[in-house]
Amino acid sequence: MSQYDALRARALDLFRAGVGAADPSHSVMRSLREAPLPAAGPGGRVSVVAFGKAAPLMAKAALSVIDADEVLVVTVDGLAVDLPGADVHFASHPVPDERGEAAAREVLRRAEALGPQDRLLALVSGGASALLPAPVEGVSLADKIAVNRLLLASGAEIGETNLVRQSLSRLKGGGLARAAAPAGILSLILSDVVEGDLGIVASGPTAAPLGSQADAAALLRRFGLWETVPDTVRRHLERVHPPRALPPVDNRLIGSNALSVAAMARACAGAKHVAEPLVGDVSDAAETVLAHWPEPGGAVLFGGETTVRIAGDGLGGRNQELSLRVAMLARARGLPGDFVFLSGGTDGRDGPTDAAGGLVDGATLSRMREAGVDPTDALARNDSYHALKASGDLILMPPTGTNVADLQVLMRL
Repeated sequence: MSQYDALRARALDLFRAGVGAADPSHSVMRSLREAPLPAAGPGGRVSVVAFGKAAPLMAKAALSVIDADEVLVVTVDGLAVDLPGADVHFASHPVPDERGEAAAREVLRRAEALGPQDRLLALVSGGASALLPAPVEGVSLADKIAVNRLLLASGAEIGETNLVRQSLSRLKGGGLARAAAPAGILSLILSDVVEGDLGIVASGPTAAPLGSQADAAALLRRFGLWETVPDTVRRHLERVHPPRALPPVDNRLIGSNALSVAAMARACAGAKHVAEPLVGDVSDAAETVLAHWPEPGGAVLFGGETTVRIAGDGLGGRNQELSLRVAMLARARGLPGDFVFLSGGTDGRDGPTDAAGGLVDGATLSRMREAGVDPTDALARNDSYHALKASGDLILMPPTGTNVADLQVLMRL
């Protein structure tokens, strides 16, 4: 039995406490019971649209509280959906596909059919930006996919990526709300971004846009992508567009990264909670983690969402790479004491892998090398998945059905 086993188990328990605080079912039911959806007017209908990784659970919870005339759910492949009578669509994530484009057209069709006596309940969760591509006129789905891939590999943060997505979409940046006006609109939002900005979650289908088309063009230039994106995208962003007003919407944040970190703190008396979100490139984030090195027996809790600049051909995700970087830096600098560090995605999936993240300790690098893996080489190739698999340090769990970004736990013996 390893000296780290008890501490590793404790770190996993804290991670699960944070994930549990973002349970979509409980969050939706609590919100609708505390402040119900206003009744439809005479002859009016109630339409429910749920999209994102937590869409099936959010829709099922809502239907336990309200009666709806129609229900549309759009979610990721592989999720079980038990919603008799609902119109369920599956689509690709993180790269959009044709199924998502068809689902987006159906969402817009239903929204545009609503009148002033009708009510729209939107259930929004992370992942919906990719799941519902609705390109503006003149821009094809292939064009949007090309831009999305470039942004994902650029190191752009989620808000920056979603600013561009909004500028190329008929649905994002308040597009759903504008399509559904003048119906009454209630949007329950499970935030997968760390700052809680409702315009970032799912690219803000019921929230005000993050910026203008000119802002999106400036961002692409700053990341050196302007000459790489399709010509149709450049032409659209260079045109002058009128401001996009947002109709009245009741937007409610029902779950977030900050709430999940607070739940971890309640489950770990005496732990230090770092209020500043852990964001930016994983190399910088690893330095931030080490700057909060705990005393013996101490624990430090973080929440956030980092980015990875892809330079190699390996497999991994931001949480796995962050875990590997922390393990390597801690040993290279001779930091005192035995430790464990966990970084995991609350949706149970980190990048294009079957792992939620990584859970490393003071012996990780030794186990890795004994298995024939050079951690320095693995990091250079962005191959954290296979490195952590070799050392037995992947967090493997089923998809959670929720997503409030990432959680981190640093503990010392």
